[in-house]
Formats: sequence, C-alpha cells, structure tokens
Amino acid sequence: MKHEWRKHEKGLYLPKAKPELVTVPEQKFFMIDGQGNPNGEEFAEKIKVLYSLAYAIRMMPKGGYTPQGYFEYTVYPLEGIWSLTEKGRQLQELNKDEFLYTIMIRQPDFVSEELAQLVMEQVKKKKPHPYLEDAYFQTAEQEECVQMLHVGPYDNEPETFAIMHEFTKNNNLERISLEHREIYLSDARKAASAKLKTVLRYKISHMQTEI
Repeated sequence: MKHEWRKHEKGLYLPKAKPELVTVPEQKFFMIDGQGNPNGEEFAEKIKVLYSLAYAIRMMPKGGYTPQGYFEYTVYPLEGIWSLTEKGRQLQELNKDEFLYTIMIRQPDFVSEELAQLVMEQVKKKKPHPYLEDAYFQTAEQEECVQMLHVGPYDNEPETFAIMHEFTKNNNLERISLEHREIYLSDARKAASAKLKTVLRYKISHMQTEI
C-alpha cells in the first residue's frame, strides 16, 4: 500500500486551526540554508533543487535500482525553519531581507546517509545546478512542539502565532527557540493567498511547577 502522508500522518501534517501539542519524531531531510527575502529568485531555485533530490529518491526503482526497504510513497511537502539575523531582530518592523532560513523536504526512513549522498552525486551529473553544492542530508531529532494550521497569507502569520503563544502560556509551557517551522500544504504559485494552508510549529518545554 502506498504511504501517503496526508492519510497516514495526519497528526503531523493536518492539524486543526487551533493550537495543539505534538511530539515530532526523528525525521530525515534534504536541506538547504539561506538568507534573504523568500520572494526572490534564489529561494525559488533552491526549492527546485530540493524537489529534484526528493523525486530522484522517489523514482529510483524506475531507473533500475530499488533501495533496501523501499516502499511506494507520496513525496513529502516543503518545510522551512525561519529566524532573523541579529540586525533583523533589532529592527522595529520586519525586513524580509534579514530572514535566515533552512528549507527542507522530509525523506522516508529507508533513506540512509549513503543513499542520500549517492543520489546527490547522480543529480549533480544529470541535472547540474549551482545550489546542489549547498544541499545536505540531515536527521532531525525528536522534539515536542506546539503547532497550529494557519489559513491565509504568510504576512498574517503573527495573528496565528499570538493564539499559539496564549495556548503555550496557559498550559504551563515555554517556547525554547526563536526559530519556528512552517510546512507548506498549498502551492503558493497556484492557490489564492487567502486560501493558503501552512502548518506553524515551534519547540517547547514543560515548565516545572512549584510545589
């Protein structure tokens, strides 16, 4: 049976439009780091590189090689980890040129470091691209998070984060990083901005209660 993240991992990828606690398991990713405005050409080109790697893994059996443990699956959605430069944190208004980001696409558990390196070398030969040199494979550790579905333009995310922060405070939780993660369930090139669906998530810890 084909593994479809929308069906089999709803808790991670299809939250409701209200805050919730979630334990995100260890996951594997192709990643690329960057800085600057995500509306620019560089960001779009880096996304293309990530998808070229993700689909190279997905299509390996059709190329004559089936990795050990391979199973049919739907390619995972694009994700991003976002923060600001020190300069950006000092500004009164958000300057998108000061964004720091890591964009990434999750890989199935059968993808090993060796397999990832093999695929990166193959893609460099078949579809050379300067940003392939910036791509890397990494395992993210398990973490506890607060997450919520945001519906609407990316620029309206602060409204959703305000709801998440209230939930965090009211449940004796503490946000432990200024970074946050976004999972893009919609294609921003095709969907109307009012209908964009994005999972927002940040890491938390449980505050100790006084006895």
